[in-house]
Amino acid sequence: MPTEISAAPAGPAGGPVAIVTGASRGLGLALATGLASAGWRLVVDARTAGPLTGAAAELATLTTVVALPGDVTDPAHRRALADAADRLGGPDLLVNNAGILGPSPQPPLADYPPAALREVYEVNVVAPLALARTVLPGLRRRGGSVVNITSDAAVEPYPGWGGYGSAKAALGQAGRVLAAEEPDVRVWAFDPGDLRTRMHQEAFPGEDISDRPLPETVVPAFLRLLSTRPASGRLRASDLLAEVS
Repeated sequence: MPTEISAAPAGPAGGPVAIVTGASRGLGLALATGLASAGWRLVVDARTAGPLTGAAAELATLTTVVALPGDVTDPAHRRALADAADRLGGPDLLVNNAGILGPSPQPPLADYPPAALREVYEVNVVAPLALARTVLPGLRRRGGSVVNITSDAAVEPYPGWGGYGSAKAALGQAGRVLAAEEPDVRVWAFDPGDLRTRMHQEAFPGEDISDRPLPETVVPAFLRLLSTRPASGRLRASDLLAEVS
């Protein structure tokens, strides 16, 4: 059953509705908090119920939030996310943030286990596209948007990043096609850059990544993307932050 947490009295009563996956920590939680502060109502998920409940409690001090523990690769869970958004009035935005790195440390493609590669593609490509398909009718009606979180590994051939990078590249191209097929819906690939997150730490096991910026630093870029609504395509947080400043 979903964990539903009502808004605090100061929260918005009828703001737009966003679905944010992987929102219990890191970039997902930072983006959800930015949306909540900007007046959006939220449907959020994560695979682990405990951290998600804690994150939802924080978000509920700002806005209406419905938290649904579950796995984005599960069709029933994707349907539950869409239904929760419909109960709030319908989705205006889908943020496909949930994802996995794959094996850590990351192996070269010549040694990449096929089963692990299939899982990376299932989580990072198939699931976000399937969720977008599920909520697409509502997005069409509202002239809504899809934000697929991407990486420079999708466009640069970094050794050791073949699994994750090629999956993000596939998601990016699929997003481009979806945008061409759905002219009433914006589809953006948002590259936040290197951040101090658990996934980034997994990519560099044993290394100090404290020099990377925190996820909260890219929220102004993300909000600018939503407010200016440029044409569908790939956008980097660093470029959007330059516009903000």
